[in-house]
Amino acid sequence: MKVDLFDFELPAERIALRPAVPRDSARMLVLADGRTKDRQVSDLPACLRAGDMLVFNDTRVIPAQLDGTRGEARIGATLHKREGPRRWRAFIRNGRRLSHGDRIDFADGVFATALDREDDGSWALEFGGVDPVELLLNRAGRMPLPPYIAARRTPDAQDADDYQTMFASDPGAVAAPTAALHFTPGLMETLDAAGIGHTTLTLHVGAGTFLPVKADDTSHHRMHAEWGRISQATADRLNAVRSAGGRVIAVGTTSLRVIESATGEDGVIGPFDGDTAIFITPGYRFRGIDGLLTNFHLPRSTLFMLVSALMGLERMKAAYAHAVAADYRFYSYGDASLLLP
Repeated sequence: MKVDLFDFELPAERIALRPAVPRDSARMLVLADGRTKDRQVSDLPACLRAGDMLVFNDTRVIPAQLDGTRGEARIGATLHKREGPRRWRAFIRNGRRLSHGDRIDFADGVFATALDREDDGSWALEFGGVDPVELLLNRAGRMPLPPYIAARRTPDAQDADDYQTMFASDPGAVAAPTAALHFTPGLMETLDAAGIGHTTLTLHVGAGTFLPVKADDTSHHRMHAEWGRISQATADRLNAVRSAGGRVIAVGTTSLRVIESATGEDGVIGPFDGDTAIFITPGYRFRGIDGLLTNFHLPRSTLFMLVSALMGLERMKAAYAHAVAADYRFYSYGDASLLLP
C-alpha cells in the first residue's frame, strides 16, 4: 500500500509534553460497536466485560542515550537492541566520524568500541570494563524521551518516573510501552473487582519505533527486530480466556505484536522467546487479540498502519480527525484510544 494513504494533518500543539495527572484521568476515545465515544481511561472497567484479559508489557526503560567523544569529535549514541552481554546495537549521531575499532568515551569513565556498521546506519558498540552494562548506563546514560518531546523541551528528573509504567520490571527497553502509562494501582483494583483480569509479557522496545517510514510503499519498509517473550503459563492463560468467551485486550502495540508473533494460524497462542519484526498493515488477519488500548500515533507511522489494519483505514482517519478537533493529546504522553473491532 502507498504510505501516503496513512498521512493526516496533526497540529503541533496536539503533541503532549507531559502526562495527565493522575495518570488514569487521561481521555480515552472508544471505538466499539460501530460507534465513537469520548471517555476517560478511568472508565475502562465500564467499557470491558467480566472475563476479559488485559495484557501488559513489563519491559523497563533503561537510560539508553549517551553523549561522548572520539578524539575531538562529539558522538551521540541511542542504544536500541542488545546483541550480547556487553554489545548493543545503537543509532549514532555524527556516525560519519566513526570507523571500526574506534573508542568512544562517555561520562564517568564509561567507554565503548565501535564495531560493525549496518546499512541502516546503526553501529554495534562493545562496552569496556568489568562492571555490568546496566551499571554503566546508570552512570553515563539518560532517559531516552521520544524525539518529538525532546525536541521541544529538555528531559528532566520527572521523566524518570513519568516515562516508566507501573508494570516495569524487566530492564531492556529504550522506549516505554506508553499505553500502560495510563494505569494506576487504583484503576487496577477497580478492574479486578469488575472481573477483568490482567497478565504480562515482555517486549524490549527499540528506538526503531520512532524511525519514519521512508519508503513510498509499505512493501518496501523494513522493520527493526525487537526481542520479546511470552511464557507457557501466560500463553495458557490467554488461550483459556478466549476458550471461555472472554477477550484478549492488548495494552499497547508492543503487547499486540508479541501476541500476534506467538499465535498460530489456528488461533492458539504459544510460548515465545526471540526476535520479532512483524509488520502489520491493512489486510492482516489478527489471530491472537480481540482488542487494543493504545495511544494516538504519528502520521505515516507503522503504528498508525497497525491500528488501521485492526479497525479499517477510513474509520481510523475519521477517529483521528475527531480526536484532533476535540483537542485530544497525542503520542507518548498523550491520551488513549480503546479499539474493539
